[in-house]
Amino acid sequence: MADPQERERTDPQAGKPRDWAGALGSETTVPSDHTVIGGALYEASKTVHNKRIDGPFRRFKWLIMIVTVAIYYITPWIRWDRGPYAPDQAVLVDLANRRFYMFDIEIWPHEFYFVAGLLIMAGIGLFIVTSAVGRAWCGYACPQTVWTDLFQHIDRLFDGDRNARARLDKAPWTASKITRRSAKWAVYLAIAFWTGGAWIMYFADAPTLTVDFWTGTADPVAYATVAILTGTTFWLGGFMREQVCVYMCPWPRIQTAMLDEKSLIVTYKDWRGEARGSLKKAAKDPDAYGDCIDCNMCVAVCPTGVDIREGQQIGCITCGLCIDACDRVMKDVGRPRGLIDYATLEQCEAEAAGAPATPAWKALLRPRVFIYFGVWGAIGAGLLFALGTRTHTDLTVSPERNPPFMLLKDGSVRNAYTLRLRNMEARPRDMEVALQGLPKGAVMWTDAVSVENAAPAQVIAVPANKTKVVRAYVLVPPGTGGDAREHFSFRLTSRDEQGEQDVAETTFEMPEDD
Repeated sequence: MADPQERERTDPQAGKPRDWAGALGSETTVPSDHTVIGGALYEASKTVHNKRIDGPFRRFKWLIMIVTVAIYYITPWIRWDRGPYAPDQAVLVDLANRRFYMFDIEIWPHEFYFVAGLLIMAGIGLFIVTSAVGRAWCGYACPQTVWTDLFQHIDRLFDGDRNARARLDKAPWTASKITRRSAKWAVYLAIAFWTGGAWIMYFADAPTLTVDFWTGTADPVAYATVAILTGTTFWLGGFMREQVCVYMCPWPRIQTAMLDEKSLIVTYKDWRGEARGSLKKAAKDPDAYGDCIDCNMCVAVCPTGVDIREGQQIGCITCGLCIDACDRVMKDVGRPRGLIDYATLEQCEAEAAGAPATPAWKALLRPRVFIYFGVWGAIGAGLLFALGTRTHTDLTVSPERNPPFMLLKDGSVRNAYTLRLRNMEARPRDMEVALQGLPKGAVMWTDAVSVENAAPAQVIAVPANKTKVVRAYVLVPPGTGGDAREHFSFRLTSRDEQGEQDVAETTFEMPEDD
C-alpha cells in the first residue's frame, strides 16, 4: 500500500479530496455512448441492477422502509374514541366537513395556521437533516426511495441478484421470461394499487370506504384517485426509479446549495485509495497503489448506479450502501475500513495531511445545525402553546347592510346580524350570547325566539362539532340618544364547566339626529 505523503510528492492530485461538485466536468472528450446535442452532454438511460449487500446501513434502510411503509398502510385503520359525535378514525382529513383529525387534535379551517406551522417545521427539519448528514432524507425516508427499494427487492425475488437480472434483461423474450416478467409486474401493480387505496383511506372512514369501494358505491373521485396513484406508483417506483431523483425531483438541487466543507456526507477518500489496482498488482508494487482494489462493489450495490469514487454527484442519495460494500471488501483484504465513509471535506483534508481520523458525529456539533434546530424547536413550542391555550368556542358577527337599520313606530331602532357560533367540542353545548356596550334597555332575539321573549342575552344550543348560523335582531329603545353609529360587542359564553368565552365587536346603526 502506497504511502499518502509519498504519492503527494509524485502526484499533484494526491492528498486532495475530489471536487464535490464534480458531477459535471469540463472534459472535451465525449465517450462513445454519449450524444452531444446543442453543445450539451446527454447520457443514454441505463437500467440499474444493484447488488444485494448486508451491513449496518443496509439494515438501517430495512428498518426505515418497514416502519414508514407500515405507518402509511396501517394508520388509516387505527381507531380513536372521540365520543359519539365525532369520527373514530385516529388520522382523518375530513374534507366534507373541513376538519383535520390527528388523535386528540382537531384542526378547523380557521386554524389552518397549525397546518402551515407543521409544514414549515417539516421544511426546516429537512434543512436540519441536510446540514447534519447530507441527503439522508433522500437515502432513507423519501417515499420515492422507499418504494424503489421495495420494488428492487421484488426484482431480486423474481429475477435473482444483479448478474442474473442483467442476463435476463439481455435474454430474448421467451415464454419463461414473459411469465416471470408478468408475475413480477403483477406484484408491482398489486403494491401500487394498495398504495393508492391506502391514500384515499386518509380522507374518509377506512372501513366504510373499503366496503363502498368494492361494492361500486364510492364517490367517482375515489376511483379516479386510486387509478392515478396506482399508475404513478407503478411507473415511478417500478421503472423510472433513480431517474426521478436525478431529473424530476428539485430537492437534490436545493440540497446541493446547502452543502459546504463542514457537511457530513458519503465520500470516497481518494488520497487513500488512489491509484487503484488489483491485489496482484499491489502485491508486486505496493508503493504504487492505494487501498482501492477496483472491485467496483461500491458501484454494484448503489441503487442509483453512482460511482462514488468520481466525487459527489446529483445521483448520490447518501444511503451508505457503498460504505457497507467497501468495508466488507477492506475486511476481506486485510485493510482498514473507511475508504468510503461518512466524512466532511474538512475531515478529509485533515486526515489526508496526516491527522488522526475524527469521529463523524463531531460534524453534527456546528452552529448551523443548532440554529436550524432552535428555529424548529421555537416553532414547535409556539404551536404547542397555541394548541394548549386555544378555546373550543368561536363567534363571528356580520351586520346586515340592507337595510342598515329599521326605525319602528315607537321610535326604537332595530339592527339585524348574522351570528356564527362555533362549537369545537365533540358534544352539544348550550351557549349564551349577550349584549355588551349598548344603552340600558337594549334587547335581542333570534328567528327561533319570538320578540316577546327578547332579552339582553339568549341561550342557543349548538350541535357537536358544528357551526350554527343564527339570524339575530338587536333593539335599542327610543330616547337613548347617542351617535349615529354605536360600537358594542356580542359576548359568547359556553354554559358548561369550562365557561369558555369569545367576544366579537361590531356596530349598531342609528338614524342621525336632526
